[in-house]
Amino acid sequence: MADEGKKKARIEIIPLIDVIFFLLATFVLFTLSLDKIQSLPVTLPVPSPNTTEKPPDDDVTLQVSDQNTCYWNKELIGMDEIEARIEQYKSQVAEPRILITGDEKAKFGSTVRILDLVRKAGIQQVSVETRTRLTGK
Repeated sequence: MADEGKKKARIEIIPLIDVIFFLLATFVLFTLSLDKIQSLPVTLPVPSPNTTEKPPDDDVTLQVSDQNTCYWNKELIGMDEIEARIEQYKSQVAEPRILITGDEKAKFGSTVRILDLVRKAGIQQVSVETRTRLTGK
């Protein structure tokens, strides 16, 4: 009959869960306060109400294709002609601008080679289109 007076030891789980959540929340808040957000200031262009003008027609679109060919404003040319065309274009236009794009089968190496040729010619306004186009379009 002496066993009836003794209580069994129990572990209460509800306070344990509360303490664990408190520690978790404290840890998350502490680690978030340690991160310093580093950013660069960006000046976004502001559209003016009368910007309905078309871009100049003297821009060049260079489309890279497979089989070691390119399209200079939709005209099929070989890769060996590109450097001469870039130099001629740079001498004819005051502010040369080139858009480099590719079709579905274009190789990355050819695109980088053309980008290097454009940069080597000293043309500063170069854009690379991130979507593919149909070949020759």
